[in-house]
Amino acid sequence: MQSMVGDNKNLRVFHTDPLDYHSIVEALEGCYGLFYSFEPSSSDHPYYDESMAEMEVRAAHNVLEACAQTNTIDKVVFTSSATAVIWRDPSDSTPSSQDVDERNWSNVNFCKKFKLWHGLSKTVAEKTAWALAMDRGVSMVSINAGLLLSPDLTITHPYLKGAAEMYEDGVFVTVDLKFLVDSHICVFEDVSAYGRYMCFNHVVNCNEDAVKLAKILLPPDVSSLPPSITVGESRMVPQRISNKKLNKLMVDFDSQVPTLSS
Repeated sequence: MQSMVGDNKNLRVFHTDPLDYHSIVEALEGCYGLFYSFEPSSSDHPYYDESMAEMEVRAAHNVLEACAQTNTIDKVVFTSSATAVIWRDPSDSTPSSQDVDERNWSNVNFCKKFKLWHGLSKTVAEKTAWALAMDRGVSMVSINAGLLLSPDLTITHPYLKGAAEMYEDGVFVTVDLKFLVDSHICVFEDVSAYGRYMCFNHVVNCNEDAVKLAKILLPPDVSSLPPSITVGESRMVPQRISNKKLNKLMVDFDSQVPTLSS
């Protein structure tokens, strides 16, 4: 858990347990801002399952309650995921042609049915955080981030469960670390920031990008690609996900990372 200390402009890191309420309260003492993210390491939990949702809900509850009890806290930036937005049941009444953005929530029952545990965990944890923030009067914004591209990214990342379906639906999004960091700073510093923000700067919606990502995840074998993705074949899937709200906020933000218009 990372928190900003009011006495200076430095970012200090506190090692604490999000499942231990008292340790959170101690870490927040004197802080005016909190950047919260829950991502278990592979050593702690090698995979997501249904029990992870319960753990993330407990952690979110503890953190927001601790923030409510800390008088100096001015704003909380809650890092969530695009998987808390994109999963919806095809039988829902919402037209499939409608763009997906931060106004959408993943369907919990759909996530359970298809064992999309990452989406389930991020959805119920973020909803818990929002409920507590509104009930306790805590100023909070959330970042619903796409898949973070990093050197250690592999096909076992829980975000990638259902990757073929994301691709076919035009909602498979990724984000670079610098853009993700800039987005967090922007929503924290901008007093006009509110609610949820979809955060990504690339959409994987063509065969070339899909094959390129697959080679990173599964080098050098691309045999695990969906049948609809053929190497050497040019195909574009219509983009059905929008990050206009964040891009509008970041127009004047000093960043070297280009945003993606959508």
